[in-house]
Amino acid sequence: MDWFVNIVYYIVPFIVLLGILVFVHEFGHYIVAKLSGVQVEAFSIGFGKQLWGFTDKSGTRWKISAIPLGGYCQFLGDGDETSTTSETKELTEEQKKRAFAFQSPFKKLLISLAGPGANYLFAVLIFASIFYFVGKVDFPPVVGSVISGGAAEQAGIKVKDRILTINGVKIENFDDIRREVELNTNEKVTVELEREGKTMTLSFPLKKVSIEQESSLDKPDRPMLGVRSINVIEVQKLDLSLWESLRDAVKETWSITDVTLRGVGQMISGERGSDEVGGIIRIAEMSGDITREQGVLSLFIFMALLSVNLGLINLFPVPLLDGGHVVIYLIEIATGREINEKIKDGLFKLGFALLISLMVFATWNDVVRLVHRWFA
Repeated sequence: MDWFVNIVYYIVPFIVLLGILVFVHEFGHYIVAKLSGVQVEAFSIGFGKQLWGFTDKSGTRWKISAIPLGGYCQFLGDGDETSTTSETKELTEEQKKRAFAFQSPFKKLLISLAGPGANYLFAVLIFASIFYFVGKVDFPPVVGSVISGGAAEQAGIKVKDRILTINGVKIENFDDIRREVELNTNEKVTVELEREGKTMTLSFPLKKVSIEQESSLDKPDRPMLGVRSINVIEVQKLDLSLWESLRDAVKETWSITDVTLRGVGQMISGERGSDEVGGIIRIAEMSGDITREQGVLSLFIFMALLSVNLGLINLFPVPLLDGGHVVIYLIEIATGREINEKIKDGLFKLGFALLISLMVFATWNDVVRLVHRWFA
């Protein structure tokens, strides 16, 4: 019976979550393509064999396919599902007007940007809806884990302790902990915390923690408290107007983008461990954990977070991703001439190899993480 429970909590939420995000992404491409006069031949959630589908009045085949790890919009004249090759020899002059390959670089640019743009818009709408109907959400200053050998462990701070103040400054969320520690100019720090309904005060020196131990965005040579957040959220009941909700949703979306970009930059520079790179298995694991332990609100927040990351990753200038297409179309707009097909084909093959390598690496990290989790 355990296997059935795991399917309900891990596999089903993962497939639904990924399916929604893929639909949003591809629908962005679809709607801008239609507005640009481009014929969409197929709109698929998933790859491989079709499980279910129908053809609408405009000739687009809408379908759900067997492998639920992505999706695609296939335009008229595309030679494959990724729009990286073209088959235009058999097209009539009338069909060429509606084929993607014969559109201007500017139209191609807009269609390519529409997918990531839809993911960002979707995230903003989720956050704005939560802020407007439920309230502001935040990560509470509650200790989720204590880093071995760190200052907090040596001072006696324990899991589930709630940090109330640091050096007399009130702590309202977990980010406040990091900020106050960074601003601390003394060797010691004074922490007031709540444990099982009782308040206590601890004064102790900070300690430097290596980046392999501390998975925050702090630099490895800085003194740190040595705690990680607990994986739950709190809701603050605030009466925000629709405009204020949208404004704060945009800020939240930008904050996620900023944190992600800083993290990627630190991985590239070696300041942050590459073992934090996760893939499909990690997403399934997290969606299952949230479904089992935290509820619908946390799942929606996780969906918004993934939507931002999906949009951002697709904007990376890697051939085969939307960002790679964007770079090509910008070059064609700037030069006024189309890039040679052989050069583009070589770039797309390189991009494919890079993406496969990254997927293998991320999957390996996921498997190692799961093994540690199972045997912990």
